[in-house]
Amino acid sequence: MKAKKKTQSEKELFDPSKGTTAIIRDVVKTLEKGKKPRSPTGRSRVIGHLLNEKHKEKIVEAALLKYYYSEELKPYQAELIKMQEHLERTGKKMIILFDGRDASGKGGTIRRVTRYMNEKRYRVTALGKPNEFQKTELHIKRYIEQFPHGGEIVLFDRSWYNRAMVEPVMGFCTKEQYKRFLKKVTTYEENFILDGGKTILLKLYFSVSKEEQERRFERRKNDPLRQWKLSEVDLQAQELWEEFTEKKRILLQKTHKNFSPWFVIRSDNKHLARRETMKLILNSVKYRGRSRSLNFKVNPKIVIQGDVEYRNMTKEKKKYGEALR
Repeated sequence: MKAKKKTQSEKELFDPSKGTTAIIRDVVKTLEKGKKPRSPTGRSRVIGHLLNEKHKEKIVEAALLKYYYSEELKPYQAELIKMQEHLERTGKKMIILFDGRDASGKGGTIRRVTRYMNEKRYRVTALGKPNEFQKTELHIKRYIEQFPHGGEIVLFDRSWYNRAMVEPVMGFCTKEQYKRFLKKVTTYEENFILDGGKTILLKLYFSVSKEEQERRFERRKNDPLRQWKLSEVDLQAQELWEEFTEKKRILLQKTHKNFSPWFVIRSDNKHLARRETMKLILNSVKYRGRSRSLNFKVNPKIVIQGDVEYRNMTKEKKKYGEALR
């Protein structure tokens, strides 16, 4: 699938750093002049009469932005298909961990990443609470059971790193279990995951600001289509913000390794987080047929290396008494 090359004017037109109004204004200016508009259908005429101008402007604004964001992702989604085909040809396996704060956009990013992929060659895994039998086993065992076969990608919507973040904060594990996990987890990754270069492990931590997380929680509470997303942890996430932040800092300190690094994704802007995540995934694999015109360089304001984030958080803790994110 060959991605359509954007012209320079298109690149300038669809600049995400521009305000919404500016983007719409530029789109309207570029519309072909003299082209006869299509007559609205009877149904759309009725809807148009029911809406005032303010409502119409909001609908047009939302529709244009949704279309633009969708179109901007498509070339990267086409590259993900090429990458998937490469993994199948070579028999390599890929594991992508989507961890981080609640309401940080993990699920939405997973859906965009996998939207056009071959469904037979990827799995999305979101494990629930362990049963009584699993609680007696090695913590990581039930995740290992979900690992990919040759040529397959497995995307974990939360991973074994629950034990380093949610579980200790919420009291779902003991202090001894937490400390033992931090001490041994990267050894597990080195021994069981990085097996002779056949398995690619990508660890992503989605980081959202406290204010944006609160806004998203409010939306979930008031939207019947999203209320199912609210969990026990969600309801306490704001109150326990500082505890989760400190666990994140320790996580990065103890488990960011050269062979198994963390990448922190700033996700207040969902679209940018999704686009940069796709770039990060594509950059982790050398595959045949890679586009020569597409920009694969990640935005350093959106994607931060785990060790860099740890140093920044430690500086903030010394200066303010706590890390800010």
